Amino acid sequence: MELRLPLTRHNYVDINVFVNRGNARAIHARPKNPKQVGVGKEQIVPLAAQKITPCLWFDTQAEDAATFYGSVFENSRIGKISRYGKEGFEIHGKEAGTVMTVEFEIEGQKFLALNGGLQFKFNEAVSFQVPCETQEEIDYFWSKLSEGGEEGHCGWLKDKFGLSWQVFPTALPQLLMHENPKKAQRAMRSMLQMRKIDLAALKRAQAA
Repeated sequence: MELRLPLTRHNYVDINVFVNRGNARAIHARPKNPKQVGVGKEQIVPLAAQKITPCLWFDTQAEDAATFYGSVFENSRIGKISRYGKEGFEIHGKEAGTVMTVEFEIEGQKFLALNGGLQFKFNEAVSFQVPCETQEEIDYFWSKLSEGGEEGHCGWLKDKFGLSWQVFPTALPQLLMHENPKKAQRAMRSMLQMRKIDLAALKRAQAA
């Protein structure tokens, strides 16, 4: 696997999808029209409907993958499952009754898993980021997601289905973009030697 650096919200461009913990929640807001609920009162406003849903292409493992991801992330659920019918067999080659798509949700982020065949494979051009507050979190997600897959460098890994993930501490951008360039470079040098990110080691390197 090639050496890659974690992309963060502090980079100039971020093409990765974040998987944040606990982001599926309602928010408090003042109503635009106070007459609806009474002047000065707050109302619970649900988050806007999700406009973009990643569709993950598998051969036949869509349901297994959705179940696996649901076992890794605490706040998750599996939704509707659709199945192939007799129509279109000459095109898709799937037996009637076999799983076609599986809707699932992780930490408020909706996904669709599709059993489309062997034509396409995952690669690192698309990855999902898992920002972690503690080393314990990093250890947990690294262990679970890399099981049966492939460990990469700098917090990157592939799971057993070939999907790429970045598991890194939320403190990483501050460590790598410290106002003291020498401290930032020491942290960068330390990270480049790592597979799973060691937060304490990064802080020691920066403080050296």
